[in-house]
Amino acid sequence: MSNLILETRNLKKYYGKQLAVDDISLKVPKGSVYGLLGPNGAGKSTILKMLVGLIKPSAGEIAVFGEPWQRKHLERIGSLIETPALYGNLTASENLLVHTKLMEIPKKRIDEVLELVDLKNTGKKPASRFSMGMKQRLGIAMALLGDPELLILDEPANGLDPVGIRKLRQLIGSFPEKGITVILSSHILSEVSRIAEHIGIVSNGLLKYQGKVNRDENLEKLFLHVVKEKK
Repeated sequence: MSNLILETRNLKKYYGKQLAVDDISLKVPKGSVYGLLGPNGAGKSTILKMLVGLIKPSAGEIAVFGEPWQRKHLERIGSLIETPALYGNLTASENLLVHTKLMEIPKKRIDEVLELVDLKNTGKKPASRFSMGMKQRLGIAMALLGDPELLILDEPANGLDPVGIRKLRQLIGSFPEKGITVILSSHILSEVSRIAEHIGIVSNGLLKYQGKVNRDENLEKLFLHVVKEKK
């Protein structure tokens, strides 16, 4: 039996005649943090959007939970793609309440996920007054409401200060022990090297490297070597 929670096979995406993602075959082990690395514009976000059904692949296959991808699987997947959609005039709890009603999720999950992301004591403070890090953690809380087995995060550390990045790293690193597999896209190599067990490096729409993280290896050196390789 495969230990992969998600696998793509020869995934491609065209925008018109432009090939944005070319022949991507990811292998994401269950119970891991998988870092999807690459320069800006490499195709990371396009790949993640295909995994959560926001855009349709032009070719290739996606398998998740041991089955061909279907929309029903989204009930077991949480995601934060781009900026979290928050109501600035609502508190953290009120923002989550809106989503529990839309998703028909028990309200008891609100306190559970707020505690997970360390936002339980924000009280009546509206989301518009949250720091960037707090907004990102609230976005992750929304993604966790459905108690997902797979969590997909697209550049969650963008715009965060060092304290916010550290808190986010600790949060993401805690998920596998809670039974949540994480796919994390980023270009911040130092952070990914601390929490990811497996990585894939994408450049110019191509998956140029995939493997287990070697803590004794310089990830930046590997990254620069890989992205400079020609097709």
